[in-house]
Amino acid sequence: MQYTLSESERLIEAGSEHLNWCGRIISMPGVRRISFPYSYVELRFVSPYLRVVLRNIPEPENQDENALGVVLDGDEMHQTKVVLQKNGEEEVITLAEGLDGKEHTLRLFKRTGACHEVEIYGFICAEEGRILPPPKQPRRCIEFYGDSVTVGEVSEAVAYVGKLDPEHHGEYHNSWYSYASIAARAMNARAHLCAQGGIALLPGTGYFHAPDMVGLCDVYDRVRFNPVFGELEKWDFSRFTPHVVVVAVGQNDDFPENYMKLDPRGEKAAVWKAAYLQMIRGLREKYPKAYIILSTTILNHAPQWDRAIGQIATTLQAEGDSRVYHLLYSRNGRGTPGHLRIPEAEEMALELKSFINSIGPQVWE
Repeated sequence: MQYTLSESERLIEAGSEHLNWCGRIISMPGVRRISFPYSYVELRFVSPYLRVVLRNIPEPENQDENALGVVLDGDEMHQTKVVLQKNGEEEVITLAEGLDGKEHTLRLFKRTGACHEVEIYGFICAEEGRILPPPKQPRRCIEFYGDSVTVGEVSEAVAYVGKLDPEHHGEYHNSWYSYASIAARAMNARAHLCAQGGIALLPGTGYFHAPDMVGLCDVYDRVRFNPVFGELEKWDFSRFTPHVVVVAVGQNDDFPENYMKLDPRGEKAAVWKAAYLQMIRGLREKYPKAYIILSTTILNHAPQWDRAIGQIATTLQAEGDSRVYHLLYSRNGRGTPGHLRIPEAEEMALELKSFINSIGPQVWE
């Protein structure tokens, strides 16, 4: 960190025990790096202000807005959007100011997917301020794998419910309003959103990292999905053990060829199903006790993809895996031609919560 503290300031370093981190955080000496959406850091403090020292690393040639979200004292209805301006350079950003002498809680989270990564060096408060033990984290844990719908892209374009996306440059993205994060908060659970817009299951398909498209089956076990930002190191699965895993892939997989719709019993469809099976078996090895839910979303897509996923669930159940389920939402694949807006994400989140609750209280044991 290059910033020099004044005599009136105190630094809470990124590695401080007073900070709670959630997500696949990349830990390095003196810094924490965030890649995935909805990853966050949370702290409790008494200070008239709170600032963060960070460095934004944008994806080359990507002109989308890079932003973080701030929720103060749990007031999500008045969350603050922080647009990052100094790409590649360290900057100090005020997150809260004019506060009273009472205790406050602040959560700083990543609004977007891999259009950028953020390095956080620490937080600055007043020298006379106090940093308190971190907020108690929920015991329940959920992990999500998916694409832009799970990221929460274009979710704030609420004037376009059920319509195609408006022209945009990332300004409507907000992972707080992904169906995944909404459902997790509704169930009082921590959530890892291992998701990336445009990603499909197999490499060479979908839209992510074109023309050399990266497939989820190759990166689901990594600390990041985008090779632009560095090595795709293996994630240490012991750092987060979910009670529930939701896999929502199969919507970008129809590009450049919708082979599952054209020939659901053909060779390409068989290759896709074999790769999906292998990924789920890999997750089962990591999480022997987790309940794994296979799904897509209400974003428009051909139903043959969901039938294939249902066949995969049946295969796993026949192998003796009684904790694998297939979820079809009430408007699955028929809900919207564009990305999910906040009301549509809330609709999905409610159905997902009800589905998990229907399995029984043993889910959270």
